[in-house]
Amino acid sequence: MSRVFTSARCQLHAPPYFPERPARLTAALEGAAGAGWEIEECESHPGARAAVLALHSPAYVERFERAAARGDGLLDSADNPLDGGTWDASWAAVSCALAAADWLMAAADRKAFAAVRPPGHHAERDMAMGFCFFANAALAADHLVRVHGCERVAVVDFDVHHGNGSQHLFEERADVLYASVHQAPFYPGTGAADERGRGAGKGTTVNVPLPAGTGDERLREAFEAEVLPALERFAPRALVVSAGFDGWSLDPVGGWDLSDAAYGWLGSRLAAVAAAHCDGRVLSLLEGGYSLEGLRGLTATYLRALAGG
Repeated sequence: MSRVFTSARCQLHAPPYFPERPARLTAALEGAAGAGWEIEECESHPGARAAVLALHSPAYVERFERAAARGDGLLDSADNPLDGGTWDASWAAVSCALAAADWLMAAADRKAFAAVRPPGHHAERDMAMGFCFFANAALAADHLVRVHGCERVAVVDFDVHHGNGSQHLFEERADVLYASVHQAPFYPGTGAADERGRGAGKGTTVNVPLPAGTGDERLREAFEAEVLPALERFAPRALVVSAGFDGWSLDPVGGWDLSDAAYGWLGSRLAAVAAAHCDGRVLSLLEGGYSLEGLRGLTATYLRALAGG
């Protein structure tokens, strides 16, 4: 069974002349519908505040709320513009991620897609960064551990940018594996191959930096050599995917040269991991991807493959 979780409130964050714009979500939803996935409109999740405060500092959340209430134009950097809808949109994204996680765990062989914005994998514990305000994928993964009792959760990130926030939130934990393929050197400058986690989390961070111009074959080689063996060793009970589509060859922000077929391959390989270790459960969340044409087609390709279509 496959289902999309989204909210019209995610469209409320609409700073003018900004690449992370509401039309991205519309395009992704059109792609999901084209893949035949059922779409559910989410309400506010009762556990959203507890989930956010489990990973983000209370001081950061309060600072974000005050900035939004004052009508500030930015939070922390020029990459994080604020407008009148940013606060509500950010909470809506969290609610969708948690609702998707809850639905995922209610039965085996479920595939969920949180079609949300703002994205989340750059958001740090106490700082907004890279278009991201709350760490949606990390919050979903932690919710699976904290609320649903999953003893091991893997977060796989194939956005062209490294998910610094997701890595840093989990790098000292043994119960969450973070594995990323990303372009380097590139924003945000983190994600070196020798960043492997710290303390109890040593070995549960896997980074595979790849150069600009990376195409399908190099991505597959890296995934098969590094990410898939790490997932096999870790044997996660649930799989969370930061699905960024900005590695596509025509994306205006990324610098890779991936075809549509690469995203179908990723979907099928992640579905196989889920079948082997997670009772078929995969929760994907929308991260990057700034070509509307690309988002529409790539979302459909990825979700169709993930569901086995």
